[in-house]
Amino acid sequence: MQKRNFLAASLLSTLIAAGFSSAAFAANPVLKIGFVGVTSGPAASWGISNQRSMETRAAWINETGGVKIGGTTYDVQIVAFDDQKDPKRAIAGMEKMAQEGIHYVVGPNVDDGAAAVRPVAEQRGIMYFPYAFPKELYTKPASNAILGMVANYQSGPAIYKYLMKEKGIKKVAFVAANESDPLSQRDSGAAAAKALGLQVVSANVTYQVDTKDFTPVLLPVLKTQPDLLVLSGVAPAQAPQLIRSAREQGFKGLISTETAQDANVLKEGAGKLADGFISVGGASTPQLASDKMREFVARYTKKFGEYNDESNTKVYALEYILETLKANPKGLTDVKEFQKTMDSFSAPNPYMVGDAKLKYVGTTSFGQKRQVSVPLVVNVYKDGKFETMFVASVD
Repeated sequence: MQKRNFLAASLLSTLIAAGFSSAAFAANPVLKIGFVGVTSGPAASWGISNQRSMETRAAWINETGGVKIGGTTYDVQIVAFDDQKDPKRAIAGMEKMAQEGIHYVVGPNVDDGAAAVRPVAEQRGIMYFPYAFPKELYTKPASNAILGMVANYQSGPAIYKYLMKEKGIKKVAFVAANESDPLSQRDSGAAAAKALGLQVVSANVTYQVDTKDFTPVLLPVLKTQPDLLVLSGVAPAQAPQLIRSAREQGFKGLISTETAQDANVLKEGAGKLADGFISVGGASTPQLASDKMREFVARYTKKFGEYNDESNTKVYALEYILETLKANPKGLTDVKEFQKTMDSFSAPNPYMVGDAKLKYVGTTSFGQKRQVSVPLVVNVYKDGKFETMFVASVD
């Protein structure tokens, strides 16, 4: 009796083991996509939005059977690295991706990091999608970086033109953190404003990134009485502090930035004082959003308990990578093949209504197609949330 029980148990164990072995054998191979960006500190929400968007989309793809590229169906795995907004850590993150055999990376989120990783990306055969604006990353001889959003030198003029026409602004002032990213955005913003005929009344006031009291910073700027105060390259954690300080000093004009912001951070840090604040939003509006975009938002919210409007833009990078690889599977191991495909690439845009297409743009700005095509959505903050001010496009 004991022998029979032993044999039965052994047979059951063998069958279970065989079942697990079969299941493991049947699992899809894994396609790793990297993320190197900032997920801690004052600019954390930029990178958190990136990582969460990628993880939400990857989980959705895997849940529905994976992604078919060539004759193989893959599960998508996101490999993330927090560079802490430190160029040296960004380089270490990109080296980590190369060591894991990853050829496609989303990020970094800031200019210094994106510039720092360029040699690694080009030497190790990695295409990367920065959310950073220096044109030299996307113009020849550079070839491996693809701008994942609309640049400030594209959105700034659009915002200024709109406010000149609709609000009658004539004088503009700029203030920026004493870091390369915000300073670069300030300079290009001031140049664009002058080219449009605006009077730039202040463009030399800066603040340190650890500033807590912005009253002495803004006092000389506000004395110039601008119609528009531009917070160049402002980090989401510092935007409400600057807005609050300006309003408490009696500033009644418009306040804007060309960087994406977080409505929850604005609500918590500035409350009603942030009403009217203008910023670049995610690449979608209720009128533009498809059913798939709405499902993405619902999945993201369920997974993380909240949603960041900026993820309307950040959802696109992974989609572009996978769809371009579908168009040319040779790109899985050879980024030169990916680059060759970009010039003629076109695929349906799953996140917008109508016949919108995924395609690469940037010829006007960079002389080559090194930018994803996403709508330029400009938002205004009101009563705890963003509302669409206008929508434009970039070629």
